[in-house]
Amino acid sequence: MQQSNKTALKYNRIYNFSAGPAIMLEPVLEEIRDEMMNYRGSGMCVMEMSHRSRVCQQIIDEAEHDLRDLMNIPDNYKVLFIQGGATLQFAMIPMNLMKNGVACYVETGAWSRKAIAEARKYGDVYVAAPGKDRGFTWQTLPNTKGYTLVSNQSSSFLAKPCKVSDYGMIYAGVQKNTSPAGMVVVIIREDLIRDDFDPRVPVYMSYKTHADNGSMYNTPNCWAIYVCGKVFKYLKSIGGLEAMEKINIDKAKILYNFLDSSRMFKGTVEKECRLLMNVPFAIGNDELDAKAVSGTAAKKQPQGCPFIYQTERVDDL
Repeated sequence: MQQSNKTALKYNRIYNFSAGPAIMLEPVLEEIRDEMMNYRGSGMCVMEMSHRSRVCQQIIDEAEHDLRDLMNIPDNYKVLFIQGGATLQFAMIPMNLMKNGVACYVETGAWSRKAIAEARKYGDVYVAAPGKDRGFTWQTLPNTKGYTLVSNQSSSFLAKPCKVSDYGMIYAGVQKNTSPAGMVVVIIREDLIRDDFDPRVPVYMSYKTHADNGSMYNTPNCWAIYVCGKVFKYLKSIGGLEAMEKINIDKAKILYNFLDSSRMFKGTVEKECRLLMNVPFAIGNDELDAKAVSGTAAKKQPQGCPFIYQTERVDDL
């Protein structure tokens, strides 16, 4: 579809609805551009800095401080910046947290199935809610009856307020909402950080390793942390996660209202379980699906774009 001058983005940019790497905030990109060649008088780009330098340490410290402010993270939780993205956590979580060799997972789609498959290498896994519907979210948290709740919030990270103390651990790949790909933010309660596990667990795969070394056991993804810090400051400047949630609700309403009134496109998730950030929908006809996808290419819309046309079956979300 053609963009009017009123809705056109600066720099001739497109509306990128990809799941990740996703669109980034223009004010953040502009600030990064201005600091690219010489970060605040340091004489170098952040990508060139030693992670042991005082300047880089300040960047990391500020990013953690601002994230704690945004999410009101309690003092008994550690914030870790770990390379490998959220997918690495599919192995780290059972290695570190399946103390008794048993866990329960909720299957909500392709990524949860991958996490389940990885966890089964380390113990017994019970799977809840393995029904047909995929791409749904919990509007209220399940009662775990005292058991530790771990949440992959890659899609919804910083999209709305989150009560961190309801969880033992939260993790989120940064490429969807806050930064370039290649890193995960882990927020973990201190009592879950242990070292009494199988000695064959690699040193890097221990949360204690990262907690004891301030996320700098090895060279961290300094650039991703730097960009995250910029996004954290921007979110604070607009009013925090409460303001961000309102923005996301307003945006999601536009699409959901269209889907609910459309004679062709249909949402695939019950209204009470819909997500703000991921919106699965389909035509339900293979031939028409193919035409829709080819139509996006003809209009020069971004490829692999779930907000424009759903190119995957719901079972593959």
